[in-house]
Amino acid sequence: MATRQDLCAFADRLLAAVRPYASPSHARITLPGPEGGFGRAVDGLEGFARTFLLAGFRLTGEHGDDPTNLAEWYATGLDGGSSRGAADRWVRLSEHPQAKVEAASLALVLDMTRPWIWDRLSARVQEQLVDYLTPAVGDDTYPPTNWLWFRLVVQTFLRSVGGPFDLAEMQADLDTHDSLAREDGWLADGPERSFDHYAGWALHLYPTLWSRMSGAADLAGPRLTRDVAALDRFLLDAIALVGGDGSPLIQGRSLVYRFAAAAPFWVGALADVPSTSAGGLRTAALAVVGHFLGHGVPDERGLLTLGWFDPWPTLAQSYSGPSSPYWASKGLLGLAMPVDHPVWTSVSEPLPVERADGLRIVRAPGWLVSGTQADGVIRVVNHGTDHAMEGARVGDSPLYTRLGYSTATSPLLDHHAWSDPVDQSAVLLDARGRSSHRAGMRTLALEVTGASAQAGHVATARHPSRTAAPEIAYGASVADVRWLDAGSEQDGAGSGWTGTPTPAGRLTVHSVVRGPWEVRVVEVAEQAPAAVALRVGGWPVAGDEPVASTSATTATARTERLESRIDLLVGDGTLDVVRLNDASPLGPVALVPVMELRPVPSGPVVALVTLGGSTSAASTPPRAELRCEPAAGCSSMSLDVTWPDGARTTTHLSHDGGGHPTPSCTAPPGRTRAGNGMPR
Repeated sequence: MATRQDLCAFADRLLAAVRPYASPSHARITLPGPEGGFGRAVDGLEGFARTFLLAGFRLTGEHGDDPTNLAEWYATGLDGGSSRGAADRWVRLSEHPQAKVEAASLALVLDMTRPWIWDRLSARVQEQLVDYLTPAVGDDTYPPTNWLWFRLVVQTFLRSVGGPFDLAEMQADLDTHDSLAREDGWLADGPERSFDHYAGWALHLYPTLWSRMSGAADLAGPRLTRDVAALDRFLLDAIALVGGDGSPLIQGRSLVYRFAAAAPFWVGALADVPSTSAGGLRTAALAVVGHFLGHGVPDERGLLTLGWFDPWPTLAQSYSGPSSPYWASKGLLGLAMPVDHPVWTSVSEPLPVERADGLRIVRAPGWLVSGTQADGVIRVVNHGTDHAMEGARVGDSPLYTRLGYSTATSPLLDHHAWSDPVDQSAVLLDARGRSSHRAGMRTLALEVTGASAQAGHVATARHPSRTAAPEIAYGASVADVRWLDAGSEQDGAGSGWTGTPTPAGRLTVHSVVRGPWEVRVVEVAEQAPAAVALRVGGWPVAGDEPVASTSATTATARTERLESRIDLLVGDGTLDVVRLNDASPLGPVALVPVMELRPVPSGPVVALVTLGGSTSAASTPPRAELRCEPAAGCSSMSLDVTWPDGARTTTHLSHDGGGHPTPSCTAPPGRTRAGNGMPR
């Protein structure tokens, strides 16, 4: 994927492929596959509305030039779908909440393509569409999440065509959006710590597109500078989360939308943000789209399926149906910008990870970000995101609460992943084998230190010198963990499971990150008598035939391009590799290196957790030593690390500060035993 012409051809292929699945009036496009969670009528509406987005971008960027007859074809569907008496009419906003989502796409594109579609519709069809959209006015059931934009966009369009609207409701929606603002331009998808791709493909997408709608000028004008500034700052982090192969971060819900993750980069170009060049934004957007094309997306029929590369329905949420993946249309927004727009004429620039290794703190979600140029992998170590509130007593969502996410690995997502965290985890086990959950954790520290650290946010890795310490990122979090007896009914929308919690103890996790390595310190305090073991899990890798190996101190899992490894540096335990089938969208077999310590250790445990390609992970791992702070006894510790290149760093470990003493830090380096296997 290199040029606008390539992107046009891709869009045309997607739009042509869905037409055979349209109803007689084109109002519903019901793609093959099992019925979605909301029924066939909703599936058909999604198929129309989400491909209408793409058709709208295509028409807009060509100034209405329409060789494939998109305007007329979709205008026919607008008539049939909005007609109350049509056999294939759309589900109405009062009949199902999902119609409120799709109505926003209809309204957005009707405004965007006004000269070529809306203005050419008959008065009858225009009245039908106003009638269809009007129930959004006065509807107070829209949740305070990215859904606020669905009501606001619809009301803005209605306002522009003489339909009903409520100015107070429109302002209230803008106020709700502002309440979601967090540090450094990030937006949470609701009041919880819900940070994922919705920050870019929804919460930063709609303000820019909405501000250009015909009925938005007086409301958008006073806030435009602020909204663009937030987008500008957000993109500095977002572009650093794109892997060298174009993969977006595999984290959060709705991952079946795939290259919708390119949307914020196109939006940045549309908004003319100052801090990232148009050529750099184009590189990122096309890299994300191209990543999926290079892995066989769409399928041989030209259709987007429920999955990441190949179909894998387990990746979908309960609200997903066969047409849901077409929200990926947002990732083709660049087509709405004509051929002479700067996003297409500017000189291309490489991705940040293609230029150099880098470390970054993303404060709002509580992430340490490490990218390595040699393998192009971006790793996120998570000390703040869980799709919950601090102090919650729910289960861990594998989509949000794991200790790590990357552009090269997927969290395990089979049924057991929701009840029994294994990958990227630190858990207490009870005699029944139940794993504890950490959702509701509290962030203790997030910082980058070293020669090139800038305001604690960003550092670029350099060869260490005698006068400057190498850059490292440090993060820590503490949680009162629990075992969970889950209820039989779960929402399936991405949050952790609910149920009856049983206290398991308090876990503090520290991470010192450099390149492909994380030195992880785990401390256990106040564990319940029922806790029989501590288990620490590393990165999950998946493929057709991944290979596992173990030694007394190391467990390793390998694919053709990746190596995941866990080393026990301080403590005494067993090492193993857990094997799971059909647990990852990236391959039929997943492997996770783990270590287990029985009984629960009284002192801190230090593990080295590594993920890298063949040139990233050193054969000789970093070495670590814990030291008590002399002035504080053993209630305060420092971690000394000697890295494979000989550089040395010292990190003071932050603690709870709530009157809970740190366990003894005098534990000697452990002599490990060979593992006999740890069944899940």
